[in-house]
Amino acid sequence: MVQYHRRFLCWWGLLLFGLGLGSRRSADNDLRDLECAILHNLNHLAGTQQEGLPVTKTLDHFIGHVGSAAFAQLLHRHTQRLIRMKALDEFRFQGDFIVAVDGTGYLSFTHHHCPQCLTQKGSAGTLAYLHPVLEAKLLTASGLAVSLASEFIENPPGHTPTDYQDQKQDCELKAFDRLAATLKGSFPQLRLCLSFDSLYGCGRAFALCEKYHWHFVVTFKEGRTPELWREFQALLQLCPAQKQTLTLPNKTRRVYRWVEQLPYCDSQKRSWTLGAILCEETSAAGQKTTFAWLTNWAVNRDSVVAIADQVGRLRQKIENEGFNVQKNSGLNLEHVFSQNWDHAKAYYYLLQLGHLLLQLLQHNSQHLALANQYGHHSVLALWGARKKIPQRLLEGLRYYLLPQVDFDVLTAARCHMGLNSS
Repeated sequence: MVQYHRRFLCWWGLLLFGLGLGSRRSADNDLRDLECAILHNLNHLAGTQQEGLPVTKTLDHFIGHVGSAAFAQLLHRHTQRLIRMKALDEFRFQGDFIVAVDGTGYLSFTHHHCPQCLTQKGSAGTLAYLHPVLEAKLLTASGLAVSLASEFIENPPGHTPTDYQDQKQDCELKAFDRLAATLKGSFPQLRLCLSFDSLYGCGRAFALCEKYHWHFVVTFKEGRTPELWREFQALLQLCPAQKQTLTLPNKTRRVYRWVEQLPYCDSQKRSWTLGAILCEETSAAGQKTTFAWLTNWAVNRDSVVAIADQVGRLRQKIENEGFNVQKNSGLNLEHVFSQNWDHAKAYYYLLQLGHLLLQLLQHNSQHLALANQYGHHSVLALWGARKKIPQRLLEGLRYYLLPQVDFDVLTAARCHMGLNSS
């Protein structure tokens, strides 16, 4: 019986996503070739001496023994390391890391998959069985979206299909209660500014941010809190001097208006005093777009543009650089890597690790220097598309024998590699 070291199998799982293979079958097809350099290189990476390559059923069996919590901890150790080595410090906003909180779909089924599925009735009356997830991702202006904490939106064990008609299901706001506790427990001293969509424009989210000493910026929409919106519009009329205009190099014009102290009483009769910002943007072609935010930052003439542009508008990157990349690339977020729900959670954490690896590869200063050397202004311009990076990485691991000197600790200590902030 062949035995595989856990480090070797962890690397096998990481390469499933870090190489953008998209499925366990593709991993078997592309990695299990003893005539290529995969075994040699993987032994170097894992610090092992395996004599053969596993199939992905072996990885799935290993995940079943280890459990998903171990992979969540592995992801946490990686992100914690990045923060402790101050690799991300230049992306702080007034000392805080910007962390966007948002939910996204993970797995969906047309049948009852497990007791923890959520259900959603379609227009034709059919039920969909869903496994969404709530993410807290550290965002940077350069395009990084690093997972700090994940909370699966799921019903408690023991649910049956008939229970869905009688009991309230888990939801994003309930999951945020758990996510916030996890985030605070994992990074108790870390200064954070949470960026929310309009769902979180309520006392429940504000109270958790106050409890954990976090700043927040939440999208402000009339439909979520109509009375507060009307109060905001009325107060704007009373302070016409609180206005700034900014014209960008592309002729886009932005008009910022704000209220420094907007009173709000939530459904639990708790009183809050918030800053509120309105940004009316007009493109060079005349297209108009309106943005608005609520925040517990002090909003004034000196801070309004920074809060709106560096925090409020940055939120879109959790979709563009986070979920969209993970769904529409070889990471294949919505693919069912395992029917077992705890195994599927482990694959989700491995996916986050694989995405982190690819982001660090794309955004590191040495990679940008290589692109510049060949006359390109960016890493993506060098390779032509983001998906080409894991493809080239796969080719390198298959056909190039990594020399032992590449793993020398003293040599590595002399090599400085930072993150590209452009």
